[in-house]
Amino acid sequence: MLTADSGSVLRLVEIEGRGRALVASQPLKAGQIVLQDSPIVVYSAFPLAKPQSSASYCDNCFRILSSSANVVPCPLCSHHLFCGPNCLTAATASSHLPWVCQALSRLRDCPSLFSQPLEQQVQAQFLIAAYNLALVSPSDFQVLLSLQGQYSPSDAPAAEFLHSLILSVCPPPSLPISIELTAALLAKDKLNAFGLMEPISLQQDGERSVRAYGIYPKASFFNHDCLPNACRFDYLDSAPAQNTDMIVRMIHDVPVGREICLSYFPVNLNYSARQKRLTEDYGFTCNCDRCKVEANWSDNEADVIDDNGTVEENEDEEIMEEDNDEQMVASEGDEVGEADFPHAYFFVRYMCNRENCWGTLAPLPPSNDVQSKVLECNVCGNHKSEEDMC
Repeated sequence: MLTADSGSVLRLVEIEGRGRALVASQPLKAGQIVLQDSPIVVYSAFPLAKPQSSASYCDNCFRILSSSANVVPCPLCSHHLFCGPNCLTAATASSHLPWVCQALSRLRDCPSLFSQPLEQQVQAQFLIAAYNLALVSPSDFQVLLSLQGQYSPSDAPAAEFLHSLILSVCPPPSLPISIELTAALLAKDKLNAFGLMEPISLQQDGERSVRAYGIYPKASFFNHDCLPNACRFDYLDSAPAQNTDMIVRMIHDVPVGREICLSYFPVNLNYSARQKRLTEDYGFTCNCDRCKVEANWSDNEADVIDDNGTVEENEDEEIMEEDNDEQMVASEGDEVGEADFPHAYFFVRYMCNRENCWGTLAPLPPSNDVQSKVLECNVCGNHKSEEDMC
């Protein structure tokens, strides 16, 4: 939805050079919830043959299965577990139909899939979920196909392999599929899937992994900015209901008409790392205000922002980012003046200073129209009062 409790707060517009975008339809306050969006597709981020040592999750809501959970297995297979009868009932009526269960079981026993990169196991699970969506909710499937994402020739080998594999092993019943449709779906997934992240508290070494991926139809309209004015929160293990929903809150006040943007990755990444990610993963070059400033730095590829909003130069200490695919190296450096880096205030105020977190802080939602003085990290969940930043 594009509404919060107070009414319509976001408006979908077309912006030249940026495509579809969400802008404020009224002045927005720090901490205000501007979007709560439910996924139309959710699928596991783990390979089909998940290591026995890894944690177990409900195959419907993706909560972690604790020892006290009323775990219920899928009645058709031994691989899928649910956190209770309600999740089992919901899954068998929507996301875990008998065909889905059979398809995933057959793929798990398919040697040709396991000879491919692990990424293709996850993509195979997405395709099964997407084709199942076409069977159970044709209207949501059309929404999925309407999202941004164009087929790229570089993706052809994966699309051809997965299309042939699914057709030969587990074709969807009563659903004609083509290589063009498979390629289009993979393109939508690449540009629109949000990672539902493992909390830092469950990590052994500060790295974060993705527990599941979800495609959120309204949230997909948020464009990227390297200094966002909003950030997303998810409460997989703590929300009493609709725990896979995405909550987007404002980081600071913005006027009516301002575009509302998220950062697609941790805000501490340096200029060259950000541009590389955006070009390779999303197909565009960022020209936001921050990038315009940092593009003129003489050695921007060696710089990274630390917890205190200072710039560090590339030396020995490794800093791990959110998806574990990239590393940046940093050591102590000199504080950057406002003339050199006019956005330093953002990092001092809105970047979490917990070690290896790199999360973004946003105030808690206002209570009775009174703005909260407590900020919450969207990664580790820590709270920080405004007094702590003085």
